[in-house]
Amino acid sequence: MPANLTPQYIAAEERYKSAADDRERLKALKEMLAMIPKHKGTEKLQAEIKRKISKLHNDIESGKSKKGGKRFMYRVEREGGGQVAIVGPPNVGKTLLVNTLTHAHFEVGDYPYTTRIFQPAMMPFEDIQIQLIDLPPISHDFLEYWVPSIIKVADAILFVCKLSKDDVLEQIDTTCDILRFHKIEPFEKTVAETDPRWTFLPSLLAGLQFGDSTVVAENFNIINEFYGNRLQTILVNVNADESIFNLRRSIIEMLDLVRVYSKRPGHETDMDKPFVFKRNSTLMDFAREVHKDFAEHLKFAKVWGEQTYDGQRITRDYVLQDRDVIELHI
Repeated sequence: MPANLTPQYIAAEERYKSAADDRERLKALKEMLAMIPKHKGTEKLQAEIKRKISKLHNDIESGKSKKGGKRFMYRVEREGGGQVAIVGPPNVGKTLLVNTLTHAHFEVGDYPYTTRIFQPAMMPFEDIQIQLIDLPPISHDFLEYWVPSIIKVADAILFVCKLSKDDVLEQIDTTCDILRFHKIEPFEKTVAETDPRWTFLPSLLAGLQFGDSTVVAENFNIINEFYGNRLQTILVNVNADESIFNLRRSIIEMLDLVRVYSKRPGHETDMDKPFVFKRNSTLMDFAREVHKDFAEHLKFAKVWGEQTYDGQRITRDYVLQDRDVIELHI
């Protein structure tokens, strides 16, 4: 065995040996190739790994893959007021960011492809919860086949890039190119409006602040120059409470949500558990969410809110406003 093999390489080799199917074997081989020390003593091993990668890739594409040849569809059970897919290339800090935003404890590694399956967790903000989905990395080297389908049904995308890396623009360009290959558009809504095969998702770009502050500032200016006119960007320090609060708030604003509180006639308003809707939802959307009987037999409703007077009667097409308190009568 060549000398100086790292613990990360050995761990990837163990995953290769214990893989249940060819897709897992291919992923492990690519991890091995990425982690193997590059020197003369490993040249033969590098060539052997590349040969195996080529063969497995051809087998999978031609349908000759062993075990696990059938593609199983993955689905994330929705929770909370919205669902946000966390996307980015390998080793940019996606999982660390999700852990910080949600207080989850997902594995964080210093080697590529630590995240191998989707990992949902709930992000609190004031009195609502938003579901974040930590996904395996998006790269040209390897992409889990089910990742695009999970992204397409989310409500929004949070791009993550690492500002201390020299390839910060490539990180974003590669991620966007792969999403567009799968007909997911993070910038221009018009293409999805004219072609139903495309999915448009509102997006936010989080640049993570690690390492030299001068490099971070320069790279953040660069991504703003190239992407600032197409989507919102935010500088994030995972160790600063104010920075994390600002990111949480930006995610809520991106989702464009309104909170509505239910009031039973003659009772106090339940302010602990709001109903959450997309902006421009109506009174009938709220009635259906409370109970189908309210939608079918609604006589009238009253609202308490910033844009109405207390107890004002509203019609069925009333557009819900954030923090409205609504009393339904049947």
